[in-house]
Amino acid sequence: MVKREGLGALAGIAALIAVIGYLVLTAEYESPSRVIIRLTALYGLLFLSISSIMTPFLKEVTRAFGRPFIRVHHVFMGVGLTLATLHPVVLAVVTGNAGVFIPIFSSWYGFWAGAGRIALIIAYIAALAALLRGRFWAWRYVHALVYLVLTFVIVHAALLGSDFETPAIMAIYYVLYALVVAAFFLKRLQRRKMKGNTADTGRGATARSTRGGVSVNRDLTIVVKLNPA
Repeated sequence: MVKREGLGALAGIAALIAVIGYLVLTAEYESPSRVIIRLTALYGLLFLSISSIMTPFLKEVTRAFGRPFIRVHHVFMGVGLTLATLHPVVLAVVTGNAGVFIPIFSSWYGFWAGAGRIALIIAYIAALAALLRGRFWAWRYVHALVYLVLTFVIVHAALLGSDFETPAIMAIYYVLYALVVAAFFLKRLQRRKMKGNTADTGRGATARSTRGGVSVNRDLTIVVKLNPA
């Protein structure tokens, strides 16, 4: 059952969705199809960002939503990836140009302006790695490419996205990206601390000094060895 914290988080996300939708719909636009193109991009980036921001908070997310963390994480990731995929699909249909899926390597600016194209490819690789967890030893490293995906997308949006000309939208997504970066480093610090604790525990359980038939463990447990006469 969703707890008060979970309801508060969902309310905050709903508020962000409403604000972004209002800012897009009240701005000038060429056609309804262009609105769909813009909203799928913005909402896709929103949900992908949220799914990454929550990664250091496994216990908190599980408790707040009353569901296993991985299930909640995958819901947000799945919604974000679906919307992010619809963005170029609708764009290709409207413009009649399938080239919107092909990464650009002809120039430095072109690569970054079209970085959303390669980001989508990497996003699917990262999602596949998550599905293969337990079967693929390096799945965590591959799945962590999601952070690179979000970096590519934020640069793509800043260079090419017309909605980033709206200060409020730009501020929302820059704050979200800053939180993603913070979540990335916080998660790494948590893992380093966990490895350190595990190593200390292992050494404490095994390391002993033996003198005169008395073994003293590092956890202050004393073992007396009785040698037969």
